[in-house]
Amino acid sequence: MPSAQSAVGEDNTVRMNRFARTVAAVALATALALVSGCGGSDSDAGAGDDDKALRKVTYLTSFGNFGRDSYAWVAKDKGYFEEAGFDVEIKPGQGTGGVIPAVASGQAQFGPIDLTGGLLHMGSGQAKDFVAVAAIQQHTMAAIATTEGNGIAAPKDLEGKRLADTPGSVVRNLFPTYARLAGVDADKVTWVNGEAQTLMGTLASGAVDGIGQFVVGEPTVEAVTKKKAVLLPYSDVIPDLYGNVLITSTKIAAQDPEMVKRFSKALLKGLEYSLAHTKEASEILKRNVDATNPAAAAAELELMAEYVTPDGSGTAIGTLDSARVARSIAILEDAGALPKGMTADRIIDFDLVPKG
Repeated sequence: MPSAQSAVGEDNTVRMNRFARTVAAVALATALALVSGCGGSDSDAGAGDDDKALRKVTYLTSFGNFGRDSYAWVAKDKGYFEEAGFDVEIKPGQGTGGVIPAVASGQAQFGPIDLTGGLLHMGSGQAKDFVAVAAIQQHTMAAIATTEGNGIAAPKDLEGKRLADTPGSVVRNLFPTYARLAGVDADKVTWVNGEAQTLMGTLASGAVDGIGQFVVGEPTVEAVTKKKAVLLPYSDVIPDLYGNVLITSTKIAAQDPEMVKRFSKALLKGLEYSLAHTKEASEILKRNVDATNPAAAAAELELMAEYVTPDGSGTAIGTLDSARVARSIAILEDAGALPKGMTADRIIDFDLVPKG
């Protein structure tokens, strides 16, 4: 018979074998968990709340990085884009004439343009392959900006003056129509080329008498020039035109309409928040764009509010009305700025536009 000592030895051996198997199992499980975790980390890099990888998107601002465009930075800072499934890179745009070709060619996926400027570009055959999917402003903010002392107080005073703007801007492209309706001889006005970020400096230097600008640029004009600004809004002469609209390419709109709707909703959420918290929005812009003047940026947003949600209109943010766009088209056709036959649905995808 085996001795008691050998029996104990065998028992210890059994227990040690069981312990070894247990340790091995735990080690294997841990290793598998780590591998699984690492694999998940790689595949879900930048994942949103729904555990899907964020879609990288390039967004162009309408015109440089002024307060009027801070809502995109707010949508990013507040996580609205991420919640909608996007990793957004924001780049400064150079007006309607720069944003359209960038979006149509796929260099950027979204950006705001002036709707009238888009109509003029499309009608003249300069641009295609883009559609508007939401309104940013319910009325055009296009204007000529100058300062006191330059002899410009009314549209007729523009004759004999020198103005600067980017080549494809809506202010410049719409000027012949504005001039005709305002009784100005457009041939007596000289336009020179400028860039979005340097226009106000050009005005401040006295190199030009006025610049193409949005009405919300008034505080920034005064901050840069140290003079009282004078604005000639186009809406005083052409009251039925929309302002900026969000565009995307016709390809993206056709292939991924739900993605377009999600992006629009997130951007408009940023816009609404910015108008309700102008100081915070300007501080967010300052954190992202060093050259920002926070006071001027906040003032721009305050001025823009009435253009985004006009008092008493009952119009929801982002909506576009086909009948009103048709009236705008008729105005431009009558002024000879658009060829006959343009329709609202050629430039706007109403299936993607937010509902009122």
